[in-house]
This record gives sequence, C-alpha cells and structure tokens, in this order.
Amino acid sequence: MHLVRDALPHTRGPAKLKVVGIGNAWRSDDAVGLVVARRLRDVLPESVEVLEREGEPTGLIETWADAEALWLVDAVSSGIRPGTVHRLDASHAELPAQFAGGSTHHLSLREAVAMARALGRLPKHVVVFGVEGQKFEVGRQLTPEVAAAVPVVVAAVRGEVQRSSEC
Repeated sequence: MHLVRDALPHTRGPAKLKVVGIGNAWRSDDAVGLVVARRLRDVLPESVEVLEREGEPTGLIETWADAEALWLVDAVSSGIRPGTVHRLDASHAELPAQFAGGSTHHLSLREAVAMARALGRLPKHVVVFGVEGQKFEVGRQLTPEVAAAVPVVVAAVRGEVQRSSEC
C-alpha cells in the first residue's frame, strides 16, 4: 500500500508567499494598506496570496499561519512627513516603539507581530511597509501625500515578492 499511495517522493513547492494589507476603509489614510493590497492583486502572480484585513491585528496571526514569507502593509503615525514609506524587516527584530501608537486598532501591529514571535507563529521572513498617515478621522479618501506613496509601496513589495519567489 505504501508504494501505491506514496510512490513518488514529496517535492517541495514554491514558498508560500502572502501579502496582507491592513487598515480601516472608513478612516481616511488608515486605508492605505487595503489600497496597496488591491493594486498588488492585479500585478502579482496568482501563487501569491494577497489579503485585505480590517479589524483587530491579533487575527492576523491565523492569517499568516502557513506563510513562509510575509509582507504587511499598514498606515503608521510616528509624527514625520505624511506619505513617508518605512520598510522594516521584522523577521528577527521587534518593530520600533514609534510604530505602536497611532493605530485605530485596539492592539497595534507591533504587538501582534511580537505576540506571534513569542508563540512561535511568525513566518521566517517578515517585512512591514508602514506609510506615514496624516488623517485618521472618518472619511473614504486618502490624503494626497499618502495616495502618492501607494505606487511606491506597490513597486517595492512587487519587487521583493518577485525576488523571493525566484529563490
């Protein structure tokens, strides 16, 4: 029976790649992660799972449970120029403290990543793209500075995902 059921050796498929855009569509610049995810869905291979997540970041831990490489995109508020794009490798190091505040979520993305790391549930490769927001009040439009950062983040994530999938 073993020869029939498992006659062929198991081959390792491509790494499970995920991109998750995080935000709140009703809070102006907080929607930037969602907007980036929508754009990436049109330009990344189908083998890359692109997700949009609103709500509590702790739910993300289940979202990325089977990923080997993960890119997260979210709005941040550290007090510098709106539209500034931060790229942080969170694979082995904690996200900086300045990215813990300013979130419209109960628990910050920084805390969710730290929790996943402590539980041994963080993918091997994790990169966070944070876009400095300006307006987090109720509204459906990104500010011009944040909207201008969207194609920059899309190109950066696309390039990293393509390089990762070639490995």
